[in-house]
Amino acid sequence: MPVITFSSPKGGAGKTTAACILGSMLAEQGATVTIIDADPNQFVQEWSQLPGLPPTLRIVGGATEETIMDKIDEAASTAAFVIVDLEGVASLMVSHAISMSDLVVIPVQGSQFDASQAARQIGLIKRTERRGGRNIPYTVLVTRTNPAIMPNTLKHILLSFEERAIPVLKTRLCDREAYRAMFSYGGTLQGLAGKGISNMAVAINNAAEFAAEIVQRLRDDRAQTKQVA
Repeated sequence: MPVITFSSPKGGAGKTTAACILGSMLAEQGATVTIIDADPNQFVQEWSQLPGLPPTLRIVGGATEETIMDKIDEAASTAAFVIVDLEGVASLMVSHAISMSDLVVIPVQGSQFDASQAARQIGLIKRTERRGGRNIPYTVLVTRTNPAIMPNTLKHILLSFEERAIPVLKTRLCDREAYRAMFSYGGTLQGLAGKGISNMAVAINNAAEFAAEIVQRLRDDRAQTKQVA
């Protein structure tokens, strides 16, 4: 079953939010999902203590450098999707998780510093590829954007990624109150109905597009691997 890791060498890029949005959207669609909380902050674990998670969504904490690979293996044996929220440093645990990934998602906000850190993370993925002797697909996810305006800084960053042939998801996770509210009220975006959160339908559509693009990317990568084999 596909293993999707969310990884960035810096905090605050939107890893945990993106991982929980993806996991909850897939679970709402009926898929069995395990999210492994491998971030010392344990924000996914805190979210799991709140009400409203789908019964098909399981949260696993306590991952360490010694246990992360076993936890991924165990989750992959029972869940249709395994999502790993990694710590915001370049560590051996991060390398272990990346080595087992079918897709690494690198969240980036619209700043040059985030873009530089993404390039650093891609370097870690490439080194992990060489050690493991296999291709590790990855993509950049732009987070916390303004849905109405694209700043020139972000345009410049996206052009830089394009010039270096760095894959970027077409869907961007916009800055939405609903995404923050998930961690206050608990549960999924769909479960926030009736709680007075603004622009709920738009937020759900944005999240659904993100999840659909991730799933399609996994399918495309799998088909390409089969053709090569």
